[in-house]
Amino acid sequence: MRTTTPPAPTTQATQATQATNSRALHRRRAATVGFHAGAGLLSVLWLIPIALVLVTAVRSFDDIAANGLGALPHSFTLDGFSQAWTDGGQQRALVNSLLVTVPTVLLSLLLASMAAFALSRYDLPGRRTLLLVMLGGNLLPPQILLIPVSKMAELFALHDTLWALIGVQVGFGIGFFVFVLHGFMRAIPAEVQQAAVIDGAGPAQIYWRIVLPLSRPALAALGALSFTWIFNDLLWAITVLRTETRMPITASLLGLQGQYVSQWNVIAAGSVIAAAPTVLVFLRFQRHFVAGLNLGAVK
Repeated sequence: MRTTTPPAPTTQATQATQATNSRALHRRRAATVGFHAGAGLLSVLWLIPIALVLVTAVRSFDDIAANGLGALPHSFTLDGFSQAWTDGGQQRALVNSLLVTVPTVLLSLLLASMAAFALSRYDLPGRRTLLLVMLGGNLLPPQILLIPVSKMAELFALHDTLWALIGVQVGFGIGFFVFVLHGFMRAIPAEVQQAAVIDGAGPAQIYWRIVLPLSRPALAALGALSFTWIFNDLLWAITVLRTETRMPITASLLGLQGQYVSQWNVIAAGSVIAAAPTVLVFLRFQRHFVAGLNLGAVK
């Protein structure tokens, strides 16, 4: 009589392991599909208002008046951009925004990098307290400082000038920049600085020729992020500025809405013009934006 032998324990264990791995693989695939489906849905919801603004900007006023704002476009024209750019003052406002944003970013990064270099590479008394004070200043809500800032601008005869707006932006941003750059520069190996000292380099040469080039990724990330923050700022612009011809592009959108209250194609075109510089900066420095989210967290 022929007898059958039971399967070996090792074979049963292998089959159980394979079944477990298969179930885990299916769960990971299901989770991946669910994540991409959810992310895709959120992306669509995020892009719908942007697409609506773009479509509205290239429609004519008669088309919007006849068919409604949410209807499919029955026309294509760039007259809205022309009106917003010339009659709406967007050209002048865009120049004002760039005159404020570019110097502010460069000056903030320069001052913050020098302060971060001194605080991170040298044993200065009270440096921890100074860093906490700088960080604490950024935790204050800006709304409680609107009146003091406006009064100080008047006291120094800078009220209603772009210099006042540049000073405010530099003053409120430099603390955060120093805190982030301090964490990045502190991670630079001390042996690099020691080798430079042995070669006869002074603090200025070490800062300019060694530490600053090594900190280029951090500077690029902060520069890209700060450009977006400063260019899109509205609060400080309407606090220290009064003359319409000196307003940046975010503040000019308020005047554009009042001037073309019912011409939604012009208002939408002005919004597209206002968003274009930051979109271009984001596309150019996209990887620096991503790096900026974790900048200083592991340094």
